[in-house]
Amino acid sequence: MDVLLYILGSLLLISGLLGAFIPVLPGPPLSFAGLFALHFTALFSFDQGYLIVLGLLSALVTFLDYFIPIWGTKFFGGTKAGARGAIAGLIIGLLFAGPVGIVFGPFFGALIAELIQNSDDVRTALRSAVGSLVGCLMGTALKMAYGIGVIIFVISGFSG
Repeated sequence: MDVLLYILGSLLLISGLLGAFIPVLPGPPLSFAGLFALHFTALFSFDQGYLIVLGLLSALVTFLDYFIPIWGTKFFGGTKAGARGAIAGLIIGLLFAGPVGIVFGPFFGALIAELIQNSDDVRTALRSAVGSLVGCLMGTALKMAYGIGVIIFVISGFSG
């Protein structure tokens, strides 16, 4: 049984790290699932408190990943219309374009919404759209950091 859990845990850890770059894969939950699978093997035993903290961090990173592009839009000078456009673009992109839509949906949503609100201000519209893209990249970096952190935690928790 341990061999199956080692294989499953390792595959989940790798999938979790890939999930930072492939939007359709829920990276942090997969990484945590890999850690959890390895916890039930003879070779690994992680403190319950650490497991709880890493599980909560997984949920937080996953939650933040959906909102960071919106915050990026606002940070780069986008208006409420741009933020709403980024949200709409995220939803529409997710539904109709899958992984690509998650990345570029907020960009085009913010751009279109800003242009609808004020068609004369192309510069603000582009800044707002770039902010959503930068936010998306920051979300990717956050998911990647979590995935790498869990892998380091697993390696450092090696008790054999």
